[in-house]
Formats: sequence, C-alpha cells, structure tokens
Amino acid sequence: MAVVGVSSLRIGVVFPGQGSQTLGMGVDVAQRSAVAGDLFARAEKILGYDLLTLQREGPEERLRETQYSQPAIFVTNLALASAVRGLDRQIVATAGHSFAEFCSLVIAGAISFENALRIVDERGKAMSEAAAAAPGGMSAILGLDAAALRAVTDATQARTGLRVSPANFNAPAQIVISGDLQAVLAAGEAALAAGAKRVVPLNVSGAWHSALMEPAVERFQRAVDAASFTMPERIEVISNVDAQPYRSTDEMRKNLVVSIVHEVRWHETAIRLLECELDLVIEFGASAVLAPMMKRVPNAPEVIAINDAAGIERLEARLLAEVGA
Repeated sequence: MAVVGVSSLRIGVVFPGQGSQTLGMGVDVAQRSAVAGDLFARAEKILGYDLLTLQREGPEERLRETQYSQPAIFVTNLALASAVRGLDRQIVATAGHSFAEFCSLVIAGAISFENALRIVDERGKAMSEAAAAAPGGMSAILGLDAAALRAVTDATQARTGLRVSPANFNAPAQIVISGDLQAVLAAGEAALAAGAKRVVPLNVSGAWHSALMEPAVERFQRAVDAASFTMPERIEVISNVDAQPYRSTDEMRKNLVVSIVHEVRWHETAIRLLECELDLVIEFGASAVLAPMMKRVPNAPEVIAINDAAGIERLEARLLAEVGA
C-alpha cells in the first residue's frame, strides 16, 4: 500500500536494545518488503554472515550472544521502520535504548546504515571480549527509587571492594544494576532490605553499562572515529547519556563512546522525547519493550509497538487514512 502525501501527525519513534531479540524476528518483513530485504542483504556483505538465516533458524543461544544480537537487533529495528512507506517524512524525534541509538541516528540521517552497522558490529565484539575477561551480571530492581538504590550500590562497593552501579534507569522504580556478579547479588539482597519489591537477575552474558566494560572502549572508539557523522536537518535525536537532543557531531561521538560504560537514562530520555509535542510514538522492534514504559510517562500520547509485517500494513493504512481525513 503506497502512502501518498503527509498526514498532520507528529510522530516519534523509539528502538529497543539488547534483550529484545526473538527467534524469527524480521523474517516476514524481509520477505514482504523490498526495502527491508535490501537492508538484510547489505548487512550480510558487511558482517560476512547471513543474519536472516540466523534469525530464522538459530540456534537461539547464538542469537543471544552479544556479538550477534546487537547487529541482529539493529538491522531488524531499521528494517521494520524503513518498510513503512511515507513514515520518514513524519518523524520529528527519535531515541533508541542503549546501542539502538544507532537506529535513531540512521533514521535521522546522521550516519549511513553501513557505517552504523560496522560500529555496532565492533561494539558487540568489543563487549563480548570485555565480558569474557571480566564476567559480571545484572539485576532489575523494582520498587526502589534512584537515590535509595545509589546508596545501596555505593555501600555494597565500599563493603565488598567489588564493582556495582546503576546501569539502566528505565522507570522511576525500575532500575537495572550491573557489575561484578557477587556485588550485584549482594546489592540485590541489600535492596530488598531497603524496601525493594523485587529483584530479578537478568539472563545476560556481561555487565553492560558498567566499569567492567572499560576494556571495550578503545576498540569501540576506533570504530566511531572511523565513521562520518552529520547533524540531522529535521529530526531530533535524544541521547541516552544526558537525555538531551544532539547539537553537534562532536557531541555524538563523545556520547556514543561514553555510553558503553555509562548508565542509560531512558526514563529522562522518554520525557524529553515527549516534549517534542508528539501525536504518536511508535516502537519498532521484535519485542514491545519500550512501549509499555512510554505509556506510563505522564501526559504520554498514543503509543504503539510494531514488530511484524502485519503491524506495518496496519500502520500504513492508518497513515493513508490520516492523509485523506
């Protein structure tokens, strides 16, 4: 279905990061959309392996490995968004969770798909190496605010001599901690004692967004430095590092490199995104990870999640109807 013209909707798009992967993701979109299929074909030339075969056939354990999951999520997110005809002319703001910020930079025209994928590929490999050298863990802490949780992690570090810190501020009372496994476990117990409702250990292969990822920075920075960035002309990209729109390419490079060891300020990023006076927020990804959190942000507009070809068809029909309204 072709979308003719542009509706009056002001649209924001968000992209989920690691953990959103599912076996079979992106396959139907690549089969039905020439644009999406082309992205996977271009990705294969860069990566040297067939993402679609991995995503269709697995094994699932490999798809969960950081060096494969990050490129797979990146390409799938963009394939879903790019397959929606006419959407690019209506996006006014975008944000991606963690490395999925590269999806936002591509959609906004700040970096090419190829250059972004090369960086994401290097990022995943560098993080895998760092995780192998310094095994760690992550846990989601529910029901404790940021100040209380920082006090818990600071006290745990002082008591154990091990590293642990907040990593993802997903919502006011949904915060992920990351670090040395024993410190993460100890901080979880201390969080429960401090009033947390639940502690959920995450099935991850490394301590993402923590000091344990420092060894990955140099390799990642080389990849970022080798790429060309331009400032978007029309679409605002909100950074996870400071929850503000990018204002220069130098700021992009700096924040992207810092982000590998820096906490993800997602809740603040979502609030800043909604300040762009959006009528609709769309999450493009294999799983609806960010949409439920976006819906709980005060004064949020309509929020939907698109994860397959059927969802794309419904969205295209809606955009066409808006043009004709």
